[in-house]
Amino acid sequence: MKSPYVTELQPNQMVTAVFLVQSKDIRQKKTGEPYLSLVLSDRTGELDAKMWDNAAEVLDTFERDDYVRVKGLMQIYHNRPQFTVHKMQRVEPGEVDGSDYYPASQRDSEEMFRELQGIIASIGNPHLRRLLEIIFADPFTAKAFRTAPAAKGIHHAFLGGLLEHVLSVCQLCRATAPQYRLVDLDLLLTGAVLHDIGKITELSYDRSFSYTAEGQLLGHILIGLRLVQDTIRLVPGFPPKLQTLLEHLIVSHHGELAYGSPKVPLFPEALLLHHLDNLDSKMENMRATIERDRHVDGVWTSYSPALERSILKKNKFLDDAPVSNPIAAASVIAAPIPVAAVEPGLSRSAPPPQERRPLMGGIFGDKLQAALKK
Repeated sequence: MKSPYVTELQPNQMVTAVFLVQSKDIRQKKTGEPYLSLVLSDRTGELDAKMWDNAAEVLDTFERDDYVRVKGLMQIYHNRPQFTVHKMQRVEPGEVDGSDYYPASQRDSEEMFRELQGIIASIGNPHLRRLLEIIFADPFTAKAFRTAPAAKGIHHAFLGGLLEHVLSVCQLCRATAPQYRLVDLDLLLTGAVLHDIGKITELSYDRSFSYTAEGQLLGHILIGLRLVQDTIRLVPGFPPKLQTLLEHLIVSHHGELAYGSPKVPLFPEALLLHHLDNLDSKMENMRATIERDRHVDGVWTSYSPALERSILKKNKFLDDAPVSNPIAAASVIAAPIPVAAVEPGLSRSAPPPQERRPLMGGIFGDKLQAALKK
C-alpha cells in the first residue's frame, strides 16, 4: 500500500513518496533559471509543490498524468503546506496501484448500483420504468455509471461520484415530493436518474479528471438527451408528450441560461429537480472544500470559486471559540432560582414577579405596562 499519503504529511518532514502529477508548470526565477510549479496528488488530496533547484535536469522526463517519485521537505508557506522537491524520478504505471491515486466514493459501487436498481423497480409508470431498465441493462452504461465522477472538480469529483450524487438527489426527491401534491414522483425520479447521464462520456477519468472531445464539443446535457431519445425508440408505445416532459427535465436542470441550461424549468417537476440537484451539489462542494482545505491556522477555508465565498470550518470555529469572561457567563447561565421564590403556577425557569425586569424604559414603556395590567 502507498505510504505516505498527502494527508499524512507533517510540517518539517523529509519525505520520499510516489504521487500523480495533476499539473506541471515551468516558470522562471529572477535569475532566469527555470523552476517547476507542480500539483501532486493521491486519493487523499492535492499538494502544492515547487522544485527550485536542478529543475532543468528533469523538465523533459515526465508530463502531467505521470507518476513521479519525489524526495523533499514539507513546509508551511503563507499558512498553507508546500512541498519543496529536491529529487524527482518518473515511475512506470505498472509499478503502482492506481486505486491509491484516484479519489473514490466511500460507498461500495455495487451496493450503490443495487440501490439504483431498487429505485428503478419502484417507479410505477411502466414506460418510464422500462426506459430506465433498458438504459442500465447496457453493460457499457452500467459500468460507466458506477465509475464516473459527477464533475471534473466542482462536486462529487471522485470515482463513483455520479452514482452517489444521483442516489442523493433521488432521496431528496422522495423526501420533498409528498410536500407538493401536484408533483409526479415517477417523472421526478426518472429525471433525477437521467439528468447527468451524459457525464459517462463527457468526462475522462482514466487518471486525472478531464473532458473528452465529445464532452468538449457537446456537453453532458446534449449527450444525455441523445441517449434518452435513442433508447425511447426501443420502448413500445412511449407517449410522445411524456417524452417531451422528460427531455425538458434534462435540458433545464441547470436552472438558468447563464449556467448552461438550454431552457429554464417550466413545470413543477423540472423546477424541483433543478433545486434538489443544485442543493446536493452545493452541499457536497461545501463538505469537500472544508475537508480538503490546506490552511494550517484559522477557521475559514480558501476562497471557493464554485461557491463564490470562503467557508467557515464550523467544528474548528466551535472548538477554538474563546469565552471573554467565562466566570460571568457561567453565573448568568447556571444561576439557580430559589425554591421559596417560586409561586404556585409559575415555571421554575421563570423569575419571581418581584424580580421581573420592565419590558422597556421611558414614557412609552410605562404606558405600555400600565395598559397590559388592565
